[in-house]
Amino acid sequence: MNISNILKTVNGYVWGGGLIFLLLSAGLIYTVKLRFIQFRMFSFLIKGRNSGNAEKSGTGISQLKTVTSSLGTAMGTGNIIGVASAIAIGGAGSIFWMWVSAFFGMALVYAENYLGILYRHKEKGEWLGGAVSYLKYGVGSDVLAVMFSVFCVLASWGMGGMVQSNSIGNALSEFGFGKYLTAFLVFLTVFAVISGGIKRIGSATQIIIPVLTGIYIIISLIIIINHRERLGAVFGEIFSSAFDFKSAGGFAVSVGIRRGIFSNEAGLGSSSIMHSACEKSEPSVQGMWSIFEVFLDTIVCCTLTALVLLVTDTLDINTAFGGNIFINISVILFAFCTITGWYYCGETSFRHISGGKYIKQYRFVFSLIVSLGAVFSLEDVWTLSDIFNGLMAFPNILALIFLCGKVKR
Repeated sequence: MNISNILKTVNGYVWGGGLIFLLLSAGLIYTVKLRFIQFRMFSFLIKGRNSGNAEKSGTGISQLKTVTSSLGTAMGTGNIIGVASAIAIGGAGSIFWMWVSAFFGMALVYAENYLGILYRHKEKGEWLGGAVSYLKYGVGSDVLAVMFSVFCVLASWGMGGMVQSNSIGNALSEFGFGKYLTAFLVFLTVFAVISGGIKRIGSATQIIIPVLTGIYIIISLIIIINHRERLGAVFGEIFSSAFDFKSAGGFAVSVGIRRGIFSNEAGLGSSSIMHSACEKSEPSVQGMWSIFEVFLDTIVCCTLTALVLLVTDTLDINTAFGGNIFINISVILFAFCTITGWYYCGETSFRHISGGKYIKQYRFVFSLIVSLGAVFSLEDVWTLSDIFNGLMAFPNILALIFLCGKVKR
């Protein structure tokens, strides 16, 4: 058995029924406990409680930078390439299960960010929190905190780094860039941004994410409207094949949930790391904004990608969007934001492992490892990314269940 088959076997065990059951069960528990908080997110944010009642800590980054940085970790290749691969493997029904994972994931991500703020602490003048903090100080288990940190660092190299730079390499090759030149450019730009810490990362994402997301939504809607006669059949196919377990739909549940989590990261604990850097210290505010991020990432953007592919009856992204220029630019920018956002998640976890030492060296190593993704074939890295995502989720979900009583309505 070669290494690829071994990795696929391990991935099958990690993402077996146990983890999916844990994720959905924890999401259901919090959905009931928080009285279907998913439906109250917009009224909370519109009333201005995101700014008026939230106490500022005096340090950290602004709410806008926090949201765009967190969205940056999520709005990557999962929204485009990940959706296409989900449909290719699990059929149109996988989109239904992406919706399910997102719905319950909204309640999970609220809990993650509530606890991430509740247990955050300062280290050398910076806020550090998220899953590492509530595992260590909430659950009281440094072992689980270290386990999560190790898996998070590895996930930041894989899913958050090499997978994204490989997508950048494929996109830039359409413009005549060689893979080694791309790797060099990725190294330089990533290192330049992450050397400025979370504030520079936030400054970059607050420019790129809102503009790019808005353009992507508008273009997707135009394509869908132009093929609106197909919408009825497409939704019928999504719902019917979601429960057709004798065909490709048999893979729809696992693929849909995995790709949903790959896209929005609900249940992994990474979002809570980003939000813990915010200057606003009210836990419910960060929880509500994180619900919005999952909604925008999966319910809006992933759904639009899926509908464009299905109404145009193709799994080729460039064909569906009528050309490769827009998609390639979108992939490059989304992937770059994902890399920088995941760097901060990995750095925070590395700080816990190393005791706050060797951060400058870690930035160099991270940039180098990420740049290699533009050079190598990444089939095995995709599989490894799935594995590390799942391994991150286990201690995080256990902490969410254990600390359920700490999360208030």
